[in-house]
Amino acid sequence: MRKCVITVVGKDTVGIIAKVCTYLAETDINILDISQTIVDGYFNMMTIADVTNSKKEIATVAKDLEELGASVGVMIHCQREEIFEKMHRL
Repeated sequence: MRKCVITVVGKDTVGIIAKVCTYLAETDINILDISQTIVDGYFNMMTIADVTNSKKEIATVAKDLEELGASVGVMIHCQREEIFEKMHRL
């Protein structure tokens, strides 16, 4: 299984989760775990997804999600799980 970590941060608006999840479903990316909070009007979401059957390469998915985020007014960052783990190791 190949996994990626997707983070979404920005001012809360209607439809953020729906747009991200719709894109993932249309690209055959399965959400394994998802967590989201809203603190003082700011939205924060972290998702672990299985990209094994994705119709697109991870670099394309990351670019698409970044563009999707810009259209909604949030920042979306997507990276392979192993890179995320190495960057956040203490």
